Amino acid sequence: MRRAVIVGGGISGLAAAYELARAHVPCALIERSPRLGGVIRTERIGGCLVEAGPDSFLAEKPWASELIRELGLAGEIIGSNDRERVTYVLKRGRLRPLPDGLMMMVPTRVWPVLTSRLLGFGTKWRMATEWFHRPRRAGQDRSVAEFVSEHYGREAVDYLAEPLLAGVYGGDASELGVAAVLPRFLELERRYGSLTRGLLVARRTGGLRRAGSLFETLRDGLGRLVEVLAAEVRRCGEILYAEAETVERMPTGYRVRASGQWLSAEHIVLACPAWEAARVVRALDPVLSDLLEAIPYRGSITVSLGYPRSLVHPMPRGFGFLVPKCERHRLLACTWVGAKFPHREPPYMLLMRCFLGGDDLLGADEHEITDVVRHELARILDVRAEPSFVRVARWPRSMPQYTVGHRERVEAVRARLAAWPGLLVAGNAYEGIGVPDCVRSGRESARRILAQLG
Repeated sequence: MRRAVIVGGGISGLAAAYELARAHVPCALIERSPRLGGVIRTERIGGCLVEAGPDSFLAEKPWASELIRELGLAGEIIGSNDRERVTYVLKRGRLRPLPDGLMMMVPTRVWPVLTSRLLGFGTKWRMATEWFHRPRRAGQDRSVAEFVSEHYGREAVDYLAEPLLAGVYGGDASELGVAAVLPRFLELERRYGSLTRGLLVARRTGGLRRAGSLFETLRDGLGRLVEVLAAEVRRCGEILYAEAETVERMPTGYRVRASGQWLSAEHIVLACPAWEAARVVRALDPVLSDLLEAIPYRGSITVSLGYPRSLVHPMPRGFGFLVPKCERHRLLACTWVGAKFPHREPPYMLLMRCFLGGDDLLGADEHEITDVVRHELARILDVRAEPSFVRVARWPRSMPQYTVGHRERVEAVRARLAAWPGLLVAGNAYEGIGVPDCVRSGRESARRILAQLG
């Protein structure tokens, strides 16, 4: 019998398998698609490095960079070009820069906010008087929109919180829960009342990150991390390309049926999307299955377009732009890749990464999706040239929605799992959706297994 089986070959499952492999604990990793890495996929097209999924991770969350250094890839880490870090927000058809010193929707510098053309006088007044906001006791979860509106008003929801979070979650600020999405700000509200005052106190006491790049990645793309992790896993375990169908309890552990083959193990890590984990455990525990199925998901589409630089007028200085829901047709955001990470495009090319939310376009053909994006770029940037290449990546049911009450749902899942020793879940559906969060989740699940093995 194997010591562990891991279901899911995304970054969470690979991190779990790696943690077991480095402790010389054999395991089997099951992945239903013909490739590893989940939404991480790196390609080189027309001299450009194209990321079909995430292109980087927040440097202040240490778990991804720690893993990368353990793997001997420290020399391949690059940071974002923060000297050019300006993000624009579309307002009434024009791109307006986010005020400098803004942390999400919280201002930490006065003058940039006062002179911003993104925000109206009423919002600036709310930001000034928010300093006197009283602490609030813990209570029921609220939506992000409700939370931000209480502090800074509706315009701050529409033109700050909503577009910033839509690029991460693909969700609606009126549905996302503040306890799961902005736990740090919620704690500041409970302690200080004013979010602005709380952040300034944290800065003075060293609680805010001050130096270094905001984003980090690998020189050759995040696909490089997947390649090296897979090689490490194969040294002590096996990787099976099959679909996990069901889990059954055995006298000494569990067994998983994958494409008709049974694999027995003492421990099972479900490092797959919650909706997939729900299907796998349905026969074992219908209540657990229902709890997992209750975590909603949305799909997303990434469209990368490479243009001959000679055919496109220069872009504004910065990383790209966000489109608020109140201004949106289909496009959520666009990144100018070479500005964020130099050397990912040759001097003669301009690479743009565009993001579309919602599920209605997932079934459309690539020509229709490309036409939608090109129409949006023409409307917003006046870019009408023919791209040299287009790469469309569809990610159905890939973005878990941390809606109001998400923490309570996750706690219920954890409580139900307590009845099944050796059965664990990991991934972006529970306590963080970024690459570092997935790495942490996977490795922590493996460490719980190692603790039980002694």
